[in-house]
Amino acid sequence: MPIDEITQKVSDRYAKAASTGEQMCCPTSYDMADLQSFIPEEVLKISYGCGTPAGLKTVSLGETVLDIGSGGGIDCFEASRLVGPTGHVIGIDMTDTMLAIARKNAPLVAANLGYTSSNVEFRKGMADAIPVIDGTIDLIISNCVINLAPDKRKVFREMFRVAKPGGRFTISDIVADQPVPQYLVHDADKWGNCLSGALTLTDYIAGMVGAGFLGIHLIKTSPWQVIDGIHFFSVTLTGYKLPASAPLSDVRYATLRGPFSRLVDELGTTYLRGIPQPITPETVRLLSLVPLASHFILSPRPLWLDRADDRWTAIYPADTLCTWQGHFAMFAGPFIEAADDDHHIYRRGEPLEICSKTLAVLGADGYAPHFAIINRAGQSASGDAVICSPNGGCC
Repeated sequence: MPIDEITQKVSDRYAKAASTGEQMCCPTSYDMADLQSFIPEEVLKISYGCGTPAGLKTVSLGETVLDIGSGGGIDCFEASRLVGPTGHVIGIDMTDTMLAIARKNAPLVAANLGYTSSNVEFRKGMADAIPVIDGTIDLIISNCVINLAPDKRKVFREMFRVAKPGGRFTISDIVADQPVPQYLVHDADKWGNCLSGALTLTDYIAGMVGAGFLGIHLIKTSPWQVIDGIHFFSVTLTGYKLPASAPLSDVRYATLRGPFSRLVDELGTTYLRGIPQPITPETVRLLSLVPLASHFILSPRPLWLDRADDRWTAIYPADTLCTWQGHFAMFAGPFIEAADDDHHIYRRGEPLEICSKTLAVLGADGYAPHFAIINRAGQSASGDAVICSPNGGCC
């Protein structure tokens, strides 16, 4: 299907929804009771998305925020409240009907927030040709929109272009656990349902890294639909455009605390728990970001850790029988590869089948934020419990 045809069909679909109030995609968790206090009902009833990127408290006072695919404006208006009257919010959308509703309600939201004028503006534009000056955005948000763009790598490059050095993104979108087959890719209706254009998590993150973003990690995930054995789920991801330089630092080494026994960062450096690793100034900037910093001790001199040290962290599997129940774990960064203490190697975005013991381990606080878990068995799992070998051979 030609790109122009995809774009037009998606735009027409959302224009119709804006006019009729049709409910569309996807799993969201807006606090409607809160938003109703300052956002008009006309906006709330046409709010489509698969997450709440502005509502995750990633927005800071005084920032300039860009919302890609702003629709009726719900996420822009939520960001407007969080940046305060000194901040600025820009929403871009390709659908005239959506833009008209958003622009109409911007003054009402400003008045409800007690602002003398609106700090939100809405511009017509495409996600792959963002009408914003280079290097001017503190935070980019987007809610279930990038999967609708035929050329997502171009969107990611545009995001990197407009972000300030030191800027970041928090975006929610639909991804799949395996490549979407061509018969779905060419299904026009499913483009509008956020299915046909979904990338795998691996390809989605790879596109962001290819554009220049680093420190990409999972904030939240929710299952959505299973179609012909393909699991579609929403993810909210955050990543950074590293500053070109940083204040002088005497940090020269990083020691992995855990709970992972081994990690490989996005710059290709490998870390083994407890063993100091020499690092470059660029790596210092990367490892200082949230949530990478929680895994390391950064120091000017080599620092070794052992199990007796309180800073050493590890989560070991229980000494119990293991059952296969159809669970798969997808590692979602902010590292490209990781290993646990039960011989599993996780590569970012790639589904790895896990047994019940590993499922319990990955549910622990130190691991859970880094993984999306899906179950491909549905109700059909009936595997007997097995005993794992000492080298972790069963799972």
